[in-house]
Amino acid sequence: MIKFSDIKIGDYLHAEYEGKMWDGEVVNLNGDEKQVCVQTEVQEFWFETEHLFPIELSEDALLKLNFKKQVNEDGSVKYMKGSFRIVTPVAGDLSHMEMWYREDRRHNPDVHFVHQLQNQYLDMTKIHLTDEPM
Repeated sequence: MIKFSDIKIGDYLHAEYEGKMWDGEVVNLNGDEKQVCVQTEVQEFWFETEHLFPIELSEDALLKLNFKKQVNEDGSVKYMKGSFRIVTPVAGDLSHMEMWYREDRRHNPDVHFVHQLQNQYLDMTKIHLTDEPM
């Protein structure tokens, strides 16, 4: 489950309906009812937050978001999308990272899920992170 206050329009989430999981994008929020409208491959559905789950942040997830990967000589890995950078000291381990955009640098931000990365990216760049290539 994800807290309603952590969700922003444009975030990618897993949504569960009648035992089936759907991947989708948040397209609307209803703050009064604490409901989230998610666009799935079928159509838009409204969900309560107890039926919404985060997408684990992984290398695969970063590549789906169209980050470019660069393996450095010291074993660290840099993921790049435009001017935004994420560096991990060990390949495949996103538990420790540094991210930066221009002069804004963040060391080990609390980012474990795709929607958290999207929200950090939005905070730093003022543009929402999508899977569109740059």
